[in-house]
Amino acid sequence: MQRKTYYRTLLLLISLMIAGSSVPTAKSAPASAVPLPAASSIVPSPSERESSVQAAAEYAASARKRRAAATSWVTLERMYPGVFVTHGPRGKRRAALTFDDVPDPRYTGKVLDVLARYRVQGTFFVLGSLATRHPALVKRMQREGHVVGNHSYSHALFSQLTQEQFRRQIERTDAVLAPLVGYSPRFIRPPYGEVRPAQLQWAKRNGYIVVNWDVDSADWRSLRSRSVMLNIRRTIQPGSIILQHAGGGPTQDLSGTVEALPRIIRLLQSKGYELVTIPELLGAAPDRK
Repeated sequence: MQRKTYYRTLLLLISLMIAGSSVPTAKSAPASAVPLPAASSIVPSPSERESSVQAAAEYAASARKRRAAATSWVTLERMYPGVFVTHGPRGKRRAALTFDDVPDPRYTGKVLDVLARYRVQGTFFVLGSLATRHPALVKRMQREGHVVGNHSYSHALFSQLTQEQFRRQIERTDAVLAPLVGYSPRFIRPPYGEVRPAQLQWAKRNGYIVVNWDVDSADWRSLRSRSVMLNIRRTIQPGSIILQHAGGGPTQDLSGTVEALPRIIRLLQSKGYELVTIPELLGAAPDRK
């Protein structure tokens, strides 16, 4: 009887995993799927069964959240074509590497070193508050051919800001970046990917493009390199915009991102992908003129 109960649980886990992975979403699935034992495994203990069921429930809940977020982003893309984007044209085998929460003296330079070694250009979404503290890293991005975008001044959650607060976050960061890179960035990456329609209307009026992503490495969870790579590998497609981080909070460990990056570049190039910047992917200039 105990064994039958276990296999019923196993079938439930499998069905939840299939349901969670069969719907395309704006963000990738969790870094590690619910672990399933081999057919020859012994019957698990009650505590192990309870843990597996809980993990399955958490997986299903996260899948529902991802589907809701994806639907919202699809709606925004339809409402604001060319102003809110999560990917480029699907007809060409191209992809863009993007890096958020920079500059960070712990990791940004290491990411730049890898990109230089492989002669790949990326797009870096810069926080104005960090750029004021580490201007040399921002200048290096520009000098080595990368594109700089606006990631707000203080990593503010745009959906919780008034229109005036939102405007100040963007314009204050622009004022910091323009002298460092020689242009006012056209591309905005909302922290957490959240943005409101009124903010997109403002962006359109002022010549900005808001760029989210369709491939989430989930590296902000301090994942190991293998998990970072798997998250990208299983969701990449032509035109993808890949979200990674080259900076973060004091408790975040992005060594997995740095370690995975050479393997990611080699993997994508072996599959025929051309790695390009966001302006190249979208066919738009990096600056507002």
